[in-house]
Amino acid sequence: MEHRTRDLLATALTWAREGRAVALATVVKTWGSAPRRPGAHMVIAEGGDFRGSVSGGCVEAAVIEEAHRVLRAGSPTTVEYGVANEEAWTVGLACGGTVRIRIEPVLGLEAVLEGVLAARDEGRAVVVATELAGPRRALLDPARDGDHAVLAGDPGPWPLEEAREALRSDRATTATDDIPPGVFLRPHNPPVRVVVVGAVHIAQPLAAMVALLGFTPIVVDPRTTFAARKRFPGAEVVTTWPGEAFEELALDARTAVVALSHDPKLDDPALISALSSPAFYVGALGSRRTHAGRIERLAEAGVPTDALGRIHAPIGLDIGARSPAEIAAAIAGQIVAALRKGALGLPPAFELADPPHAG
Repeated sequence: MEHRTRDLLATALTWAREGRAVALATVVKTWGSAPRRPGAHMVIAEGGDFRGSVSGGCVEAAVIEEAHRVLRAGSPTTVEYGVANEEAWTVGLACGGTVRIRIEPVLGLEAVLEGVLAARDEGRAVVVATELAGPRRALLDPARDGDHAVLAGDPGPWPLEEAREALRSDRATTATDDIPPGVFLRPHNPPVRVVVVGAVHIAQPLAAMVALLGFTPIVVDPRTTFAARKRFPGAEVVTTWPGEAFEELALDARTAVVALSHDPKLDDPALISALSSPAFYVGALGSRRTHAGRIERLAEAGVPTDALGRIHAPIGLDIGARSPAEIAAAIAGQIVAALRKGALGLPPAFELADPPHAG
């Protein structure tokens, strides 16, 4: 999850600024059922401190030992760990999983890591490119071409089209065509936001659940009695009307909108704004009968028929949910499905906002 990745990279920089020798371990490839996907990080400091995970616990000790060797040598290395099927469950790499891990000193990578953190704070998409057979590293802005794409690190050349695809798919990958034996591309997209309209009972467990998923919960409700920050710890609470709030939030393709207030004065303006945006998910609470009336109102307001078809209603996966927490779980699951499986046939949730350009 991206917020945890940000914390790990921030920890690596903090330890390095304290004068400690620090290594960064990154999963670059997996086979079988290795529990962490490419791009997962672990930070190791001299003295034995570490944060993060590259395998769920089964090879961390070996990685820490290798990281200390890397810090003594001052140069990166790539290691591979795997187990036979009969040993898999004992050590945690189920089904004979294998994992390849890049381990490198943080010394010399500070500008790249600082750039990732800055981009995250500014809501910009970037990619970290790592030459697997050498020390070259760079921070890329794939929305730019040529030399303009390199924000920090080695000037290149770098596989920019593959970097763009890594951002679109939100998947780390290895590009091998241009620069053998490969360049590992680790995308860092802005966080997924879940905007919840209506600070109702269901909104409380939903905000907590989406935060656990690594998304950013934002609760919008002008009724300050409901939208009390103490009711939504860890969430951003906006107490303006949805139209004004959505204009400030600038809904993008990494935004989900969930209308829960059951009050047309709040839900309808929110849905009209959401349906005219590239939000990857739009859902609304209410029965089929309630939704039929909602559709009539939105159509009269000028919302096109194809846009109305984007609304998930009744909201949530059909799991027989009854309690507020169960309904929240059904909604959270449907948001993940839309994000990862491209529900409704929408464009990829991670399409770059602007075409590649120079300058």
